[in-house]
Amino acid sequence: MLKKILSYLYPITVYNKSSKISQSLEVTLYNGKTLLNTKNTNYSFGSLQTVLKKGLITIGRFEINRMDNVLVLGVAGGSVVQTLIKDFSFTKNITGVELDAEVIEIANSYFGLNKVSNFKCVIDDAEQFVSTSKDSYDLIIVDIFKDTEMPGFLFEKNFIDNVKQLLQKNGYIIFNMMVLDKSKKDKIELYLEYFEDENFSKKVLKNVERYNDLIIIKRL
Repeated sequence: MLKKILSYLYPITVYNKSSKISQSLEVTLYNGKTLLNTKNTNYSFGSLQTVLKKGLITIGRFEINRMDNVLVLGVAGGSVVQTLIKDFSFTKNITGVELDAEVIEIANSYFGLNKVSNFKCVIDDAEQFVSTSKDSYDLIIVDIFKDTEMPGFLFEKNFIDNVKQLLQKNGYIIFNMMVLDKSKKDKIELYLEYFEDENFSKKVLKNVERYNDLIIIKRL
């Protein structure tokens, strides 16, 4: 309790671990909240949670409540899972794919992710997972970072085509991008070109929490 009170004065690190995939992982108390951070950015339960929540609000509670299966590519601490459950009362199936088993250990220990009954976590590479999965989803959230960097495969045709194949009719993609320079802005335009045909509608939420752009795609 004392640490929580002191966290309103300054951030308090309660756990730190070096990960081969995510490098530095840090659980921090700040303003009474427990956050998961890397060296340069928030991974879960801080600004990132706010970013993805705005994407979900844009889709709308009614649309989310009709969904049966959600896929989260890039779980980290599981903040978007908690948002779906607590803020949108989502009770159907959520599958998460996370490459870093160590970050899931932290999510279970500090954020109770393993106590979420309708959530299943798969430790796998997202690129591999979407190429082999036989399931389909009403919402696919793409939120994959290594600190502030986004893997190149996220913008490759093969990966995007595989994600499309997993998306149900009237389903949505939320793609979270951290935009720190002009090259990232150019990537947004290139990404949108893969959804140019009449079967998709597109929307971009710019400067969400300052550094993020959210791409929201709907299969018509």
